[in-house]
Amino acid sequence: MEGTMMGFIAPVFGLGAKGNSVAGTGKRGGFGLSVNMTVAANTSSVASESEKEEWASLNAMYSLTSEQKYKAMTLPAAENPFSAKYIAFNESDTSEYSLDKVVYRAKNGGLLDVQHDMDALAQHSPAEWKELFDRRSGRTVWPFGSGVWSKKEWVLPGIPNEDVVSMFEGNSNLFWADRFGKEIGMTDLWVKQCGNSHTGSFKDLGMTVLVSQVNHIIKKQGGIEAVGCASTGDTSAALAAYCAAAGIPSIVFLPADKISLAQLVQPIANGSIVVSLDTDFDGCMKLIQEVVEEYPIYLANSMNSLRLEGQKTVSIEIAQQFDWEVPDWIVVPGGNLGNVYAFYKGFKMMKDLGLTTRMPRLVVAQAHNANPLYTAYKNGWDFQPMVAERTLASAIQIGDPVSVHRAIRALKACNGVVGEATEEELMDVGARADRTGMFNCPHTGVALAVLEKLRNDGTIGANDRTVVVSTAHGLKFTDSKIAYHERKLHQAKGNYANNVIRIPAQSDRVIDELRKRVEL
Repeated sequence: MEGTMMGFIAPVFGLGAKGNSVAGTGKRGGFGLSVNMTVAANTSSVASESEKEEWASLNAMYSLTSEQKYKAMTLPAAENPFSAKYIAFNESDTSEYSLDKVVYRAKNGGLLDVQHDMDALAQHSPAEWKELFDRRSGRTVWPFGSGVWSKKEWVLPGIPNEDVVSMFEGNSNLFWADRFGKEIGMTDLWVKQCGNSHTGSFKDLGMTVLVSQVNHIIKKQGGIEAVGCASTGDTSAALAAYCAAAGIPSIVFLPADKISLAQLVQPIANGSIVVSLDTDFDGCMKLIQEVVEEYPIYLANSMNSLRLEGQKTVSIEIAQQFDWEVPDWIVVPGGNLGNVYAFYKGFKMMKDLGLTTRMPRLVVAQAHNANPLYTAYKNGWDFQPMVAERTLASAIQIGDPVSVHRAIRALKACNGVVGEATEEELMDVGARADRTGMFNCPHTGVALAVLEKLRNDGTIGANDRTVVVSTAHGLKFTDSKIAYHERKLHQAKGNYANNVIRIPAQSDRVIDELRKRVEL
């Protein structure tokens, strides 16, 4: 395999015939080129001039022309081109379709999955894929600087680059939760900040893929007049932004009075047709499915497996940020449950292609008021839909998740666990974590609360490397945070509230109040 990609890349960077490199070690929360980008501190001697010249030649991306950079980030033509197609998720259904076909369900009515030609991808060695992904990430070469499109061959290999609709999403940081980890007896706890994205949630990762494919279909064959979704808030924000960027009309169905104002204003600002319906998410989902059956509106919800292809890149990013080592545990909030299967797909793809050697164990965290997967887990995976009760973790207030059987497959394959958190638990643990430097959405609070329970009962070990996926930014949920700290929530007492001190503008009163809280 050394004669394929490494032989192609080496001349661009002045590498030797084998492109030798030394991988960095230690904790790492960002991205960089893997070609000798990490140089160990040498306290015993000073580097020679030849060593300095060699190091400089390996870090010469900045000195390349745009054409050379693009060439360095593009694989040479392979004997078997990369490809992907829809297949039925249910293995007893043999139907399959082109990704250019507007289709949401398999022949027998079940969900679809995107299947890649793994033999074609295996033409390149694990080292070559790692090298390629590392050198693309965080760059500005279109479209590879995106955390999603840096893995383009593993996502949508057949789409032309000019059809991609991207805001350079992904590449989100890993927050080393050192202080909070110590509070709950953990030494290696991390939070993947997927909310640090264009619209403030991980939904951007899937929406860039879906809207890009829609853009490609419209250019190639037409037949789509708009893209629509049902949403608990974050999906509508992502759809509106990406459709606005592409110039494609978007339509969103929202459950009335069940999402935050910050979530509501996003599709309004991006020009979507916003429809507020007197029902819950599950009701909105049924209605949007009826509408797309009758009109040329493309369905953007997670029953559409294209979005999962973008969301699975979170798994690849996590491994990449740990220098291609897989964590012991991944903890993720669960609502419609597509992300659970997406993360599984990403880790499995890496393992199957030899980039990693094992799978992590998955934990799905649900709010007690919307816990159909948790109930199924406790009852031998016997799933029964429920009517979800109101929860402050509004984005996962779903009683009949579309991707439940996808999630169950992933959890069974990874020896996974499902937990739940009450309203008070999710808000209290979220507040405690905020005091260690985070700024959590309620859904991350659910995940952290479940994590603490699993740590307390010994399921997760003190030294297990654990990554909690934070799915949205806390700024989208300031209403519930303010109410918590003002102790105005009927669902939670506010045991860790930090209310604003309101006093007259008098120095003696200020000093008195400060002395109550700080040793002066």
